[in-house]
Amino acid sequence: MSEIVAAAVAALQDRLSGGFDGVARFVIEGEGSVIIDRDGVRAGEEEADVTLTASVETFRAILDGELNPTTAFMQGRLAVDGSMGLAMKLGSVLS
Repeated sequence: MSEIVAAAVAALQDRLSGGFDGVARFVIEGEGSVIIDRDGVRAGEEEADVTLTASVETFRAILDGELNPTTAFMQGRLAVDGSMGLAMKLGSVLS
């Protein structure tokens, strides 16, 4: 697991301590993936209800609160594949 993915897992665990209703996969380009579900947050590659894809820079900006996930999506910096409803739920947790 890359350092970026490990740091993402740690940061997201703090925000999603109660888990997430659904299965989301956050793909960090060139680094790997983070799975978010009822069990919490972990590195993984499994199938998800929604997949969000972003560069390392965009992902860091979202986690640091410098970039709103909806803004990132509107600017084309965050791609969403699957359930837009779950993406919106996850976005509200991240912002």
